[in-house]
Amino acid sequence: MVRIGIVGIGFMGWTHFAGATKITEAGKIAGSKLKGGAVTAICARSPEKLAGDWSSIQGNFGPRGPKLDLAKISAYDQYEEMILDPDLDVIDVCLPNDQHEKVVLAALAAGKHVLVEKPIAVDPKAADRMVAAAKKAGKLLMVAHVLPFFPEFQYARDLVASGKYGKLRAAHFRRVIAPPKWSGDMSDFRKLGGWGIDLHIHDNHFISLLCGKPNQVFSRGLLEEGFVNHVHTNYLFDDPGLAVSAVSGGIAADGLAFAHGFELYLEKATLQYSAGTLGGEWCPDRPLTLITGGKVTQPKLKGSAEWCAAFTAELQTVVNAVKTGEVPAQMSGELARDALKVCYAEARSIESGKPVKP
Repeated sequence: MVRIGIVGIGFMGWTHFAGATKITEAGKIAGSKLKGGAVTAICARSPEKLAGDWSSIQGNFGPRGPKLDLAKISAYDQYEEMILDPDLDVIDVCLPNDQHEKVVLAALAAGKHVLVEKPIAVDPKAADRMVAAAKKAGKLLMVAHVLPFFPEFQYARDLVASGKYGKLRAAHFRRVIAPPKWSGDMSDFRKLGGWGIDLHIHDNHFISLLCGKPNQVFSRGLLEEGFVNHVHTNYLFDDPGLAVSAVSGGIAADGLAFAHGFELYLEKATLQYSAGTLGGEWCPDRPLTLITGGKVTQPKLKGSAEWCAAFTAELQTVVNAVKTGEVPAQMSGELARDALKVCYAEARSIESGKPVKP
């Protein structure tokens, strides 16, 4: 069995935990949702969280944290102790963005495989150091960009890769939020890397996974202390016939807590998806829709509709990767690092008014 220890029990730590475990209404852990793996340890500074009271945790989707019976889960208040636990195979880093590097490097040096929440880092040089350290240690470094595991995005990627409807000719992506008020960890814009990193890196990662790393980006938007607050980007590739763009940022009005979606234009089909949280309610205003040959259909999607299902799929992929010794493309440290570099290129493009190479 692949044994996972989560460092950081905030919103993402709770989400990863929920994705990996079956939790009864009474707060007991009935077992693992993962085949061949399980979360067997947690690390947090809060005595309340170590004791199982996670009711203070709230994010921009999913339920509040519960009160849990953690009798069978090892608990640590120092990550330095957790990474030395011989009964752990993977350290899952769910700390704030600016705290990733030190824990990742320590875990790799201790001989552990690592899963780290996106973004891989705020500083591109830190990302370079993390990728290099994984190679030196001979351990897997996987970055938790969960978007490819959401059914709509997985379907889009599979459809393009299949070539069933010809080549991808154009695409547009959208990911916007109102400034969040649900987490103290989100209050320091600089530690997050701005919304151009914390939020929009999802798009840069998925676009690079779908189309390859862009040669240049041409961006317009709003900068705050050098970080992107809102951005409209055109991505420039070798193929001049491929038109890809995205809009993302944190300037939406209260009431639009989150929205994302895409439009993909293939030679013989169009694929659309749009959904978000409007007035506190999840609203799929355009469920995944395939338009081809005059026919409009809503494709059947794989997986569960449970709020944390994409994270279950992501963690199952981690377990499978440890067993095979191969990092899957969608979790590659190099891809995550390059997506971060695209974010910085966008900021430079906004500042200069010119296309910029990542």
